[in-house]
Amino acid sequence: MLEPVVAGLKFELPPDLEAHEPPEARGLARDEVRLLVSYRSDNRVLHATFRDLPSFLAAGDVLVINTSGTLNAALNAMRSDGTPLELHLSTHLPGDEWMVELRRLTEQGTAPFYEAHDGETFGLPGGATVMLQRPYSASSKRLWTARLRLPCPLEEYLARYGFPIRYGYVRENWPISYYQTVYATETGSAEMPSAGRPFTPELIVQLIARGVQIVPLILHTGVASPESHEPPYDEYYRVRPETANVVNAAHAARKRVVAVGTTVVRALESVTDMEGVTWAGDGWTQVVVTPQRGLRTVNALLTGFHEPRATHWAMLEALAGREHLQAAYASALEQHYLWHEFGDVHLILP
Repeated sequence: MLEPVVAGLKFELPPDLEAHEPPEARGLARDEVRLLVSYRSDNRVLHATFRDLPSFLAAGDVLVINTSGTLNAALNAMRSDGTPLELHLSTHLPGDEWMVELRRLTEQGTAPFYEAHDGETFGLPGGATVMLQRPYSASSKRLWTARLRLPCPLEEYLARYGFPIRYGYVRENWPISYYQTVYATETGSAEMPSAGRPFTPELIVQLIARGVQIVPLILHTGVASPESHEPPYDEYYRVRPETANVVNAAHAARKRVVAVGTTVVRALESVTDMEGVTWAGDGWTQVVVTPQRGLRTVNALLTGFHEPRATHWAMLEALAGREHLQAAYASALEQHYLWHEFGDVHLILP
């Protein structure tokens, strides 16, 4: 019954396949979530746990991780007429402006708030305010460019008043520690780069002992668009020379370059030229990976499971092709893998 639905890549995700809480709340360690491994060469699909990851990689393979840490990016907000709202800080822009999203409160959680207007000021906890400057995009009033007025430095303010962004499928509030990867070094992401969540220090040691190289980069993620499925907007990234050198050496040795998450794909593709050479660099990426554009450096991906209307789907098709994704996702649905940031993981190999 699932097969024809998946074949059109228009399946509706059953609520029981949404991860409603961290695996720790289900009695599992981080690295005990399930791992679906699919091979593009022959469409094979294997089922494992994340702890088995080292057995699917070889000496010389490269894992590229995003070491951006997650902010307490949600704040309670109040409109001048007393309407309670939630403010999501998305991206810290040049000129000390922010890209923000206002959301109204619902029984299920929150939903986009589209009734704000240019120049409107909203109250925040502790006497702070946010003033909307202009819509970030001419085509939508979901995201705004705004200025914050805070009584103390941002990090201190968010530690006191902020909380992690949470969507309706997560039923309870969880501390920010549940939204951090173990290797996060620099906070700046509105939402967790969640493909890296299952890693543990012990598993990283096992990978290194196996000869797998692990190299970092930074891409600070903005807010997602679970309702509107908008195309990705500009995000800040930084790729150091050491990471670029390791990626290039892996390609020269015909080893696999495994991006840990779609954020890593976007950052690497932003600094890779038409010949497939990866360079160091930093800035604001506008790269959108599609099947038409293709991929220049990444040839394997570790990622969560995505709904077909999600903006990441074009990136998955660029790497794996639609036929392969049909086979992998049909198996994931049949075997009841879990979706979203606290869910299971998909390793796509050549």
